[in-house]
Amino acid sequence: MDSSTNSLDDVSADSSAEFPDRVSMMEVRLQAQEDEITLLKASLADALRRIRLHDQLLPILKQQLIAVNPAAARVLNQVCCSDGCNSRKLSSSSTGDGIRPSAHRVRRNSEKLGNPEKPRKRLDKKAASSANLLTRSPSLENRAKELMAGSGSPGSRRGTYSQGHSIKMFIRGRPITMYVPSNIQNYEELKMEPPSERLELDWVYGYRGRDCRANLYFLPTGEAVYFIACVVVLYHINNQTQRHYRKHTDCVRCLTLHPDKVRVASGQTAGVDKDGKPLQPCVHIWDSTTLATLQQIGLGTFQRGVGSVAFSFADGGASLCVIDDSNEHMLSVWDCTKGTKLVEVKSTNEAVFAVEFNPSDSSNIITCGKSHVYFWTLNNGQFTKKQGIFGKYKKPKFIQCFVFSLTGDVLTGDSEGNILTWGKSAADIKTLGKGAKETFQIMRQTRAHEGSVFTLCNLQGGALLSGGGKDRKIIRWSADLAPERECEIPEKYGAVRTIADIDGEELLVGTTRNAVLRGTFSDGFVAIVQGHVDEMWGLAAHPSQNIFLTCGHDRQVCLWNTEEHKLDWSISLEEYGLCAGFCPNGSVVSVGLNTGRWLVLDLKTREVVSESTDGNEQLSVMRYSPDGSFLAVGSHDNFIYIYTVTESGRKYTRYGKCNGHSSFITHLDWSKDGKYIMSNSGDYEILYWDIAGGCKLLRNRFESKDREWASYTCVLGFHVMGVWLEGSDGTDINALCRSHSETMVAVADDFCKVHLFQYPCPKPKAPSHKYEGHGSHVTNVCFTHSDSHLLSMGGKDTCILQWRVMGAGMADSRDRLTSPSSTSTSSPEPANG
Repeated sequence: MDSSTNSLDDVSADSSAEFPDRVSMMEVRLQAQEDEITLLKASLADALRRIRLHDQLLPILKQQLIAVNPAAARVLNQVCCSDGCNSRKLSSSSTGDGIRPSAHRVRRNSEKLGNPEKPRKRLDKKAASSANLLTRSPSLENRAKELMAGSGSPGSRRGTYSQGHSIKMFIRGRPITMYVPSNIQNYEELKMEPPSERLELDWVYGYRGRDCRANLYFLPTGEAVYFIACVVVLYHINNQTQRHYRKHTDCVRCLTLHPDKVRVASGQTAGVDKDGKPLQPCVHIWDSTTLATLQQIGLGTFQRGVGSVAFSFADGGASLCVIDDSNEHMLSVWDCTKGTKLVEVKSTNEAVFAVEFNPSDSSNIITCGKSHVYFWTLNNGQFTKKQGIFGKYKKPKFIQCFVFSLTGDVLTGDSEGNILTWGKSAADIKTLGKGAKETFQIMRQTRAHEGSVFTLCNLQGGALLSGGGKDRKIIRWSADLAPERECEIPEKYGAVRTIADIDGEELLVGTTRNAVLRGTFSDGFVAIVQGHVDEMWGLAAHPSQNIFLTCGHDRQVCLWNTEEHKLDWSISLEEYGLCAGFCPNGSVVSVGLNTGRWLVLDLKTREVVSESTDGNEQLSVMRYSPDGSFLAVGSHDNFIYIYTVTESGRKYTRYGKCNGHSSFITHLDWSKDGKYIMSNSGDYEILYWDIAGGCKLLRNRFESKDREWASYTCVLGFHVMGVWLEGSDGTDINALCRSHSETMVAVADDFCKVHLFQYPCPKPKAPSHKYEGHGSHVTNVCFTHSDSHLLSMGGKDTCILQWRVMGAGMADSRDRLTSPSSTSTSSPEPANG
C-alpha cells in the first residue's frame, strides 16, 4: 500500500464530515440538469425517428388509400406535401443518429460526498411539456404499422390495433406502448396478487472494513459480530452459520459490545425514503442472544449519522456515549435503561475516530481524531475538556485509536506509526501561569509501525496488540511495550483495520479490503469473510451449479459458492467489469468491461480463452442464446453486437450488429427458440430484433406480443409493467429477473429494496413482498438455477445478499441446496410491501 492509499485510509472513516451540505446540494442540482438535457435529447431523437418513419411509410399509405378512395388520397397528398417540407427542414438540420443521451447513467447513492440522501430525479414543467410535445399523437405510426402488418381486411386490422389490445404507460412524459398477448382475453379483469413465495435472508457476503473502525468483536457464543450495509452479522466461526440483526433502516456505521458480552449497540447513518423524506439516524441497543431490540437511542437527535459509540464499564454499562457526524461532532451520554439523554456537548469541528469511557471511572471519557486527543470529565451534568499536549513530540495528523493500560495510562496509535503513552502531570507554571491545573502529556513514545497504527487491542495479562496500515503487520507487545512477536497479513487483504481477541492466541482481524481473517502468529491467517471493495454491477448465476459470479469497479471478478457460502476464487483485471453471463454449457463465462472490451474465462483454469472489443464505451449486458450458439453484447454506444459461438464457448465470430436504438442498451433477452431478441435502452425504448434473419429490427412490434422469452430481465415490457411505481423516473428500477419456474419476478430498485412480484404482473400498482438489507441502490438480482435462492447485489454498500426462496413448490429445491453451513437466523421483519 503506497503513501497515497495510506493517506486515504487515514481520513476514510470520517471523510463525509469534511464536506459541507452545500456541495451535496449543488451536486443534486447538477444531476437534475443533466437528466433534463438527457430527456430532451432523447425526445428529439424520437421525434426525428418518427419523421423518418413518416417519410418511409407515406407511399405505402397513399397506395392503400388510392385503392380504397382516390378522392381521399388526393386530399391526403396535399396535406402531407406541406408537412413534408417542414419535416425535411428539420431532418436536414440534425440527424437522429447523432443525438443520444449521455452514455453513463446517473446513479444515486448514500455514500457520495458525504450526502446520505438518495434524491429522486425530478423533471420540471418546462421539460415535461417539451417531452409531451415531441412524443404525442402516435396515431400515424400505429396506422402505418397496420398497413405493414400484411393481408386481411381493414376492419380486422382496426380491431387488432384498438385501444383494448394495447396498453400505454408513461415514464417521464414519454408514452410506451405495450401489446396485450393473445392469451389474455380481458385485461381489465386481471387480478394482481403478491406471489405465494417469500424471501428469507440466508447469507450475507462481505464486511465493511474499508472506511469503518472498531467494528469487529468476538462473543462468548463463538460468534464474530460485524456489519455491512444495513445488517449486523453474527457469524459462528466454527459452525459456519450466520444470524442477522436487521432493524436498521440505513447503513450501519459503528458498533460496540456491552461489558456483559451480551448486549450490543450499533449506530447508523441518515438517509431518505423513496419519497425524499429524511430517515433519522439512531443507535439500537439489542440482545445478541435473542436479536430483540432493547432500546432505540436518539431518534431525531443526531445529525447525518452516528460515528462512534461506547458503553461505560465502571458502573456495569449503565451509560452509552455517542458521537454524531454533524459539523460539531456532538458528544452525548445516554441512560441505557431509560433511553434518555443525560448530557450533550459540542466536541470538535475536526474528524473524530473513537470514543471510550475510562474503565475505572465513568465520569471520564476520551475522544481522538484528526490532530487531537481530548480528555473529558463529566461533573454535575457538565463536561469539561482538556486537550492532550504533545510538547516536544511531533504532532501527528491523525490519532487513529487508543486503549487503556492496566495501570490506567492511555495508549494512542497515530498516523506516524507511533504508540504514545499519556499520563497526568503537574502544570508547567512558567508556561501556563499561576493557577494552572494538571495536564495530560506524553510520557513515552514507542515506534511501532511503518505508516499508521490503525488499531490497538488489549490482551488478558496486560499484553497489547497493534495493527499497522502500510506495513500490514500485527505486533504483540509486553505490558511495558517491548515487542514480543509479529506477523504480516497478505497484501491482497489490505491493511489491518481492527483486531478481536478469541482466546489470547487465536485472533480475528478485519482488514481495509473488506475481509475478516482468522489465525495465530505461528500458523498465519486465512480469510473467513471476503467481499468486494467498490461498487458492483455484474452478477450471473451458473446454469446448473450452485455458484455465481460477480464483478465491479474494484476490478475483481469473483466466483462464489452458494452452498458453502465462500469465495471459490477471484482474479484481478486491468479494467473494471460491469456485466457477466454464463454460457449454457456452464464451462465458460463472459465478462463485459468499462472500455468496450470483453473476456471469456474458463471456470476451472480461470484463463482467458477469448477476448474481443466492441466500440469504446462501457458494456452493459452479456447474454447467450438458450442453446449457446450466439452471444449478444449490449453496449453504451447504442448497438447490440451478435457473435456466433463455437468450440463449447471458446471461439467467437462476429455475426452482425443490431442498429436502431437511439440510446445506450440497458437490458436484453433471447426468445426461447433463440431467433429473436427483446431489448431496452436508456431512453425507455422497447425494440425487437430478428437475429436469425440478419439482425433486422422488427418494426411491427405487435407481431412480438406472443413470443416466449427464455429469460426476462428487461425492465420494460408488458409482462413486468406492474413492477413500476406511479411517478417513476425511468431509472428507479435497475434490474429485474424472472424465476426459471416463470412464477415470480425479483426487482432491484434505487431505494435499497428488493421486491418479489408474481409473474406475469402486467397491471399498474401490482402488490409485492418488499425486503430491506442493502444500504445503497440495489444494482442487480438473479435467481439460482433451481430457483432455491435469490441473489441481490448492492452498489456502494459492496454487499451481496443471498435470500432463500420460501413457499409453494420450493421445498425440494431448498433441500438440494441445504448443507450443514446453510442455517441462518434473522431478527423478525415484516415482508409485505
